[in-house]
Amino acid sequence: MNRNLNRRDFLRLAGAGAATAVLSGCTARVHTAPEDLATHSRSNTAKKPNFIIIFCDDLGYGDLGCFGSKKHRTPNIDRMAAEGMRLTSFYVTSGVCTPSRASLMTGCYPRRVNMHEDSRGEWVLFPVAKKGLNPDEITIAELLKRRGYAMACIGKWHLGDQVEFLPTRQGFDYYYGIPYSNDMGSEQRSANPPLPLLRNEKVIEAPVNQNTITQRYTHEAIRFIDANKDRPFFLYLPQTMPHDPHHSSENFRGKSANGPYGDAVEEIDFSTGEILKALKKLNLDGRTLVVFTSDNGASGNYAGSNAPLSGNKGSTWEGGMRVPCIARWPGRIPAGKTCDELASTIDLLPTFAGLAGTRPPTDRIIDGKDIRPLLAGEKGAKSPHEAFYYYYRQQLQAVRSGRWKLRLALKRKTGRRKGEPDHAPPFLYDLTIDIAETKNVADAHPDVVGRLTALAEKAREDLGDINRPGKNQRPAGFVANPKPLILSKQHD
Repeated sequence: MNRNLNRRDFLRLAGAGAATAVLSGCTARVHTAPEDLATHSRSNTAKKPNFIIIFCDDLGYGDLGCFGSKKHRTPNIDRMAAEGMRLTSFYVTSGVCTPSRASLMTGCYPRRVNMHEDSRGEWVLFPVAKKGLNPDEITIAELLKRRGYAMACIGKWHLGDQVEFLPTRQGFDYYYGIPYSNDMGSEQRSANPPLPLLRNEKVIEAPVNQNTITQRYTHEAIRFIDANKDRPFFLYLPQTMPHDPHHSSENFRGKSANGPYGDAVEEIDFSTGEILKALKKLNLDGRTLVVFTSDNGASGNYAGSNAPLSGNKGSTWEGGMRVPCIARWPGRIPAGKTCDELASTIDLLPTFAGLAGTRPPTDRIIDGKDIRPLLAGEKGAKSPHEAFYYYYRQQLQAVRSGRWKLRLALKRKTGRRKGEPDHAPPFLYDLTIDIAETKNVADAHPDVVGRLTALAEKAREDLGDINRPGKNQRPAGFVANPKPLILSKQHD
């Protein structure tokens, strides 16, 4: 394969079914932008920064070259890390899709917004779901839209497939993508409708051709960037890959050293490179913050890697919830830096809000914190989190504070290592020297166990635990009679 496939050919290959919808409809304005990451400028002439989040599906901690992979060629993402910052203690709030994505959108733990399970007690939403992210929640998109940003979600949504819950009802001007996981169509589950591809609120292809989906997402993303180059924009690009079933285009299929999974990862790398090229070509590099990360760890059933972490997707071990993260903003984020302070996807909403000259909602609890000092590489900057909580569906299973992670006595047979007994005693790990969680040091640090146990009790009171409701939970959205997303007649 020609690894140097040029951008024109890539976009030509991706162009089948490309959007003809108008991606921007507002005139360009002059906005305030940050002078640095810690404070925003009071100038009336500078422009607000642009934001891009590339959010992979089931990409593991050890799946990128810059995070230690020897199997995958990821030169574009590795270059992004060299030009920006690696965050090596970056967490999602769940080991699976829906709750993790709800946190990114709202800046809250999944139990806060009741998106930790679906209405039937499953751990993610399925097609024709009654439940979805409550439209009354204020998403990161809605916050930025109020500041004059153009908004696009291009990729996998998975926060409700009913019209009331789609991205276009949650602050985004434009949506192009698959509304849930790529293994949920009738091709894999006969009771479900064919896997749909949506443009805004209409199905335009079913079943979707997944071989070209990464190409098409890239094409749509670059078109959106180009159409909004003269105004601030937020592009949320939740990639469908490398979730199983693994797909890639003909230029990547069979070319990696790690089978279909590796092919999908390497195409995501190429896609990322094309987006960065577009920013440079349009002279947007210096005012665009790009964050690359994953929704949870790699599954243990396929070829992904969470090394050197323990555990996999779905668990509360580090490998389930600690994910690779890179932040790049030339001239604002110091190049070639690594930050090992605890941060999370819940922090993106307050951080982006601050950079855009606004603030998170003040009429509700937001769990995320502003991490601009960490991204700026400020000397002595520390994580703003006293504690971070690891939930497995309804159950609080662990808490981290600083270097320490306390794994709690489990009340259900969920999230355990093979052979671990019921009602196991607490396990304490020092993550600064034991990232793989192999040595229990609880007996040597009873004071730390006591402090983290008290922090866990705060979470139980606030967010709940198993069937114990939290005092500060908010309702999810519900519809009484959900309908399947099927292909519109005009597209038959």
